[in-house]
Amino acid sequence: MNKFKKILAVAGLLAVTACSGVHSNSEIEALNDAEAVGSPFTKYLAAEYRDYANQEHYKEYDFPDALHFARKGLAAANGEVVMPEPLDDWDLNKNHITEMTEARAQLVDVMENGARDVAAELSAVAQARFDCWVEQQEENWQDNDISNCKNAFYNALSKLQGLVKPEPVPTVAIEEELPAPVTETVVEPVQVPLEQAMFIVFFDWDKNKLSSGAEDVLDAVADEVKGRTDVSKITVSGHTDSSGAKAYNEKLSKRRAKAVKEALVARGIDSNMVVIEAKGEADMLVETADNVREPANRRAQIGLE
Repeated sequence: MNKFKKILAVAGLLAVTACSGVHSNSEIEALNDAEAVGSPFTKYLAAEYRDYANQEHYKEYDFPDALHFARKGLAAANGEVVMPEPLDDWDLNKNHITEMTEARAQLVDVMENGARDVAAELSAVAQARFDCWVEQQEENWQDNDISNCKNAFYNALSKLQGLVKPEPVPTVAIEEELPAPVTETVVEPVQVPLEQAMFIVFFDWDKNKLSSGAEDVLDAVADEVKGRTDVSKITVSGHTDSSGAKAYNEKLSKRRAKAVKEALVARGIDSNMVVIEAKGEADMLVETADNVREPANRRAQIGLE
């Protein structure tokens, strides 16, 4: 591509992204002006996301990702404990997902064991660098940025793991008298009360297709219903996270509930027993700010009556 054509191409790209750029700019400026509240961890995390959102907007011209991280920063500045990026929200290849899944699990584990309190600033750095690694890895073209974010994350994680260690499992002293072995008895299975029989299936972002894990859950639902005589109604409530427009999310939640109903009917459940509800963004499992992708909220709940 010659220089003149390249300039035209860049100009066209900037024209297309102008609206999102203006919108993300307002969110970033709101974050820049925000006075963070909450715990030391949420305050440090808000500052990390503020710096990264500014970099993505003003240096990288990546307006959509700048907007995303500005919103996470605003949530943190408001005192909310924002989680590291869920990997199924990003277009990553299998090898990267395998490594990042383990890395995220280690990060969440050390934080849940007190790292946010013991080392608030280092915990915020670890989470921000993990999110940076995810975002850069999806783009997969700035090798230095990928390497810098990844290495900084692992360095922070290693330090956190040295500070926060799981409590040792108590062992029985040799000289201590051990209880006599218990004779194995056969316990007949007891059906749970009908009002406690609740099942949940989860969905990928902006999807209503059932995963293999969801299919397994629905197998269990069908078996449970067929094994009981007290079920007269099955209620399927579809839900979404808060990303996207509310009107769209209500329709998406209905499609999710409908997909579950069709799967139950295919498993031999009477269609007249199954009632669907579209909850949209309401009744979140994990409370988030608006426009936050949260896997736990993308679900359908199945209750028996």
